[in-house]
Amino acid sequence: MAYPDDLLSEHEHVVVHSHPHFKMLIFPTLALLVTLGAGIWGVLMTKDAAAPWNSVGLIAIGVVVLVVVVWLFLAPLVRWRTTHFIVTTDRLIAREGVLKRTGIDIPMGRINSVQFEHGLLDRIFGCGTLLIESASDEPLRFEDIPHVEKVHTVIYREVNDNPYDDYRQAAPQQPQQTTPLPPQGGGRPPRGERRR
Repeated sequence: MAYPDDLLSEHEHVVVHSHPHFKMLIFPTLALLVTLGAGIWGVLMTKDAAAPWNSVGLIAIGVVVLVVVVWLFLAPLVRWRTTHFIVTTDRLIAREGVLKRTGIDIPMGRINSVQFEHGLLDRIFGCGTLLIESASDEPLRFEDIPHVEKVHTVIYREVNDNPYDDYRQAAPQQPQQTTPLPPQGGGRPPRGERRR
């Protein structure tokens, strides 16, 4: 889902738009599979029960499975889908939440430094944590950013707007002409020349 263009200012363009890495959905997916397996096993065990208890057992198992699936799988899935990390030409945008929506915008001019870190597991999955140091007291942490090294480089380039960057083709600049300064001190020769 693209970031809405009507929320961007004039001449602002999206450079990076991503959700957190799918790594954060591994445990919810495992929880879904285990819950469905336990629910199927429970249904097979209760179908041979006496007449009123088999229906009660099926309803109870259905309710428990539904609650666990919503709590451990659907809620993290919706949280993942509604979390956005966006880098534009003017600012860095982070949005998250469904019922309670939170967000932060950091102008590129306010970013002092950009760091990334990723452990072995993050390197296997190709994600990591971005540390953005801006005018605020504490650095801001953005976790599970896909392709964190590339995003780090993009933010660095946008912050510094380096004309000699290898990512952009810039025309070579002509060397500036300099004029020598006039001698100081009323025309007296420099010290080394006075002794001759």
